Order: sequence, then C-alpha cells, then structure tokens
Amino acid sequence: MTQVGEIGLGDFDPYSPDFLDNPYPTYVRLRKESPVFFDPEWDLTFFARHADVAGILKDRRFGRDIRGVSGEIDARRYARNYPAHLPTWNRFIRGSFIDLEPPRHTRLRRLVQSAFTRRSTETYRARLETTAARAIEKAVDVGTMEAISEYATPIPLVMIADLLGIPEEQQPQLVSWSHDIVRVFDQGCTEEEGKRAEAAVIAFVAYIRQVLEERRSTPGSDLVSALIAADHEGDHLDEDELIATCILTLNAGHEATVHAIGNGLLALASYPDEYARLQNDPAGLAGRATDELLRFDSPLQMFERWVLEDLTWSGTPLRHGTKVGLLFGAANHDESVIANPEGLDLQRSVNPHVSFGGGVHYCVGAPLAKVELEVAFSSFASRVGNFEVTERPDRVRSLVFRGLRSLPLSVSSR
Repeated sequence: MTQVGEIGLGDFDPYSPDFLDNPYPTYVRLRKESPVFFDPEWDLTFFARHADVAGILKDRRFGRDIRGVSGEIDARRYARNYPAHLPTWNRFIRGSFIDLEPPRHTRLRRLVQSAFTRRSTETYRARLETTAARAIEKAVDVGTMEAISEYATPIPLVMIADLLGIPEEQQPQLVSWSHDIVRVFDQGCTEEEGKRAEAAVIAFVAYIRQVLEERRSTPGSDLVSALIAADHEGDHLDEDELIATCILTLNAGHEATVHAIGNGLLALASYPDEYARLQNDPAGLAGRATDELLRFDSPLQMFERWVLEDLTWSGTPLRHGTKVGLLFGAANHDESVIANPEGLDLQRSVNPHVSFGGGVHYCVGAPLAKVELEVAFSSFASRVGNFEVTERPDRVRSLVFRGLRSLPLSVSSR
C-alpha cells in the first residue's frame, strides 16, 4: 500500500521564490520520494506522477462537483469550495459546465460545443497573424518589448473579443475582471481579493445581460449569438447558463493563453538552439512546438477533483468528500513517459502532456487555443531575429496558474 505522507508548507511551499521561479526540481523530488502526499494547508491529497494524474482525469469516480452526491461532506471543506460569502461568484463560476458533472455537464457541453463548432478555428488565423505582426513590428522598431502586455495579451484578446462581440474600448475592463475572478481558485486568495472577485462577477454579469439582450434582438456572427441559438432536440441554454459560459470563455480563453505565450517565449529565450530550429521552419514546426511548450511549462499547474465515493487509487485509500490535487506540471515532466523531460525539444513526436486536462472535462476550447499559440510562436520566430530577457520576469504568485506579469525583452528584426 502506498504511504501518504503529510507534508506541510515547510516542505512543499508553492509560494516560495525558488518554487515560483522553477517548480520542476521539487516535482522531481516528489515523484521519487512522495508521489502521493497530503498537504493540510491545501486540504488536498496531491498526485505527482503522470499515470496517476492522467488516470484520475478519466476516472468517473472523481469529479468537479460534489453537490448532489449522496454522503456527508466536511462543512469547512464544502464552504471553502462553494463560498457562501461570494454568492454571485459561486453561482456563475461554480455554475459553469467546467464545474459540473454528468448529466448536467453532458447537456451543457453538447450545447456549447455545437456553438463553437459552427465557427471554424481557421477563420481566426488571419486576424491573429495580423495582430501578432503589428505587435512585433512596433517592438523591433524600438528594439524592446514587454512581452506580456504588448504581445501575449493582445493575441487571445482579439479572439475573445470576436467570440463575445466586445468593442475594443471595453476590452481592458474585461481583462481586469478576469484577473480578479480567477484569484479565488488559489489557496492564497485573501479576503480583499475575494471581495474584488465577487464585485468583478457582479459587474461582468450585468455587462453580459446587456449583451444578451442586444443579441436576442439583433443576432450577430459572434459566439454569444450562437450560444443563444444553440439547440439540441429543443433544448437551449437558460440565462444563467449563457452568462456562466460567457464568463468561462473569457477566463479560460484569456488567463491560460496569456500565460502559455509568456511561458513559451521565456522558454525559447532560454533555449536559443531550439528557437533557431523554430526560425528555420516556423509554420511547419508550430504544431509540435506548441505542444512541447505547453508541456515544458504548463500555464495550468494544478487542477482539483472531488472524490465521489470511497475508493483506493494506486494503493492509496481515498474517502468520499475529500479532494485530490493533480499536479499537471509534475505529470508533464515525468521521466517514465517523457524522454529527457527537463529538456526542451520542439520536434518531440511522443508528447502525452495533460495541459488541456482529460476525460469528460477535456478543454472544449483546445482547438482555438492551439491556433492562438501556433500563431503567437510562429509569427514571433518568423519576424524576430535575436531576443533576450533584459530583466528578471515578474511571476504570478499561484500554484494553480503558472505565468508572468511581465517579461521585458530586447528584440531585433530578422
């Protein structure tokens, strides 16, 4: 039977400067010494091996939602995950289909996917390439680029703005709301940050209600109009479901993609030989490069699952109503499934990374995200010759998300 150690923040400190800078040496140690461990601060049993993470993602005995499942649940644990003091956040964030289980999840995902599939991902490529080219042209003219605000942020924002039909002048406000909303997912969220998240959801809900009213009277070609029209055998999304899906589109489409672009550029700066390889064939290598950069430094480092029934996993007893933490970053560097996992190889052909999740909750927006990232990396390699990091990057303080607040670069034209 696997021994589950109890590790406190003294041993596993996801907010320490060393861990924030590079968590992967810690993950190597965990996979070897404590691949399954309980952390009392997080109230989670963590899994660090690829086999466990990938397996749990696909196993229906684990889920994103414990509500409605028979059996007692610790009141403090329930309150922490469904915060009564953040009622609007709880209603629309925990009410999105990513946090639901079948049959509700199946129904909502089917309707949302039908709206997404009407819009070919390739229709966005030209607009994304134009946005990337303009940002790079500006940067090489002056020789510098703050890569997060000037490159990583505008690219996904173009797609989200088009999906939701958001005018350019209102886009910065939605980005600010998104930053505030997702902070609650992290253990380090303060009371003040929780209040800002609740206020952001309230404001976003009011905004989306106006958008829904406009699209009902005058349908457009955007995702909101498609969601309103989505139909499966007479079934439609109700008002709350429409709002929750729009908020999820912003949060998932913006936060993770910005972090993925920033992390990817930092990795390419650290591996100039791999960057040169991408420069030699930007379009041809973009697909594999995107998967490898997502694996190498995933923007989503940890995802949680409820244990829906008493069970034993890999010899470890798990009780109904407890939670597990799946360390995506550790799984993506597992030497038992990834050859030379600590190295960056843009031509890697076998790459079973879990950065888009797995099972019924596999990221519905993965095709869109891949187009964004392929454009971001191939456009950069096509137009930027040499580039270097000029100051220490400012990291997001989170175990859930891994990303950068700033990434100052010196850049030159090819």
